[in-house]
Amino acid sequence: MATIELKNVRKRFGAHEVVHGIDLVIADREFMAFVGPSGCGKSTLLRMIAGLEEVSEGEVLIDGLPAQNVPPSKRGLAMVFQSYALYPHMTVAENMSFSLRLAGVPREERDQKVRSVARILEMEPLLDRKPRQLSGGQLQRVAIGRAMVRQPKAFLLDEPLSNLDAALQAQMRLELVRLHRELNTTMVYVTHDQLEAMTMADRIVVLNDGRVEQMGSPLELYQNPATLFVAGFIGTPKMNFLDVEVKAASAESLTLAFSNGASLSVLPPAERLTAGERVKLGVRPEHVALEQDGELPGEIDVLEHLGPRAYLHARLADGTRLVAQAPGDTPVRAGDRVAFRIHPEAAHLFDGSGRALGRSGPGAGG
Repeated sequence: MATIELKNVRKRFGAHEVVHGIDLVIADREFMAFVGPSGCGKSTLLRMIAGLEEVSEGEVLIDGLPAQNVPPSKRGLAMVFQSYALYPHMTVAENMSFSLRLAGVPREERDQKVRSVARILEMEPLLDRKPRQLSGGQLQRVAIGRAMVRQPKAFLLDEPLSNLDAALQAQMRLELVRLHRELNTTMVYVTHDQLEAMTMADRIVVLNDGRVEQMGSPLELYQNPATLFVAGFIGTPKMNFLDVEVKAASAESLTLAFSNGASLSVLPPAERLTAGERVKLGVRPEHVALEQDGELPGEIDVLEHLGPRAYLHARLADGTRLVAQAPGDTPVRAGDRVAFRIHPEAAHLFDGSGRALGRSGPGAGG
């Protein structure tokens, strides 16, 4: 088991700084995900924890002890990469036990550990096979098993599911959650796929350009994004954003004007706004209703049918794109002229810098 702490960690490649002073504590037995777009620094951060990248400034502590001068093999951590990196001439059992053999672990003990891990991963029938005889999901389980036999303090996983198809990704997400529960150990998971982070992690760190945009539980990030970036990154489809102007403001109500002259009244945020200010209104697709007398008329461009629900991708009169969630049997087609109504209690407001202006009302579902 391991607690991992980062104190003002920075990483520079020459004069270019790619990780900017990150402070973070990963609790013992926690499943934490680093998520963000390509180039945001998430894999670099993971590699600094593992010892595969040097820390330019700051400290990495494992169980309270500085780790900068500790080589990767001595940190008690195990990494699982996007690439399986299995030896093609070795069997599954030999691949899984290879690191133990290098460490001089006796054969009988190696075999016992491999069998124990194979039982947990439901891989016992595969132990005598070669990698070329395995599916993508089986190869990934072998890579995870190879890390497990070392009995590490923590697992560091760098986009391990990226090479799998959608069905296998969904299956492996469930298996990793089950594995975390059974092993009861610390896991740090890097992904660009916010769906993976949302469905697996206890807490998520959203990174943007080498900085932490927000950290919290999946539900907290979904319901209360702190910035425009987090609001747009977390959630599928992403949050809708509309430019609005403050028409009237009081202690009890905030009236927002759309470009077509329609208005929407919401509860005011904690920050005081005045008439004439321009802000960005955010609302998730499930809080946009298809209504005949809605305040936002538009035309449906694309209709996504997903069984019990459908996503209506529309273009408003001013060209703004809007996505609404509707029941799967909603009788509309591409090209239909429709109107939408926003649920005011679920509205989010962001200022010109992209910072969230508090919540627009108690109990809003984000």
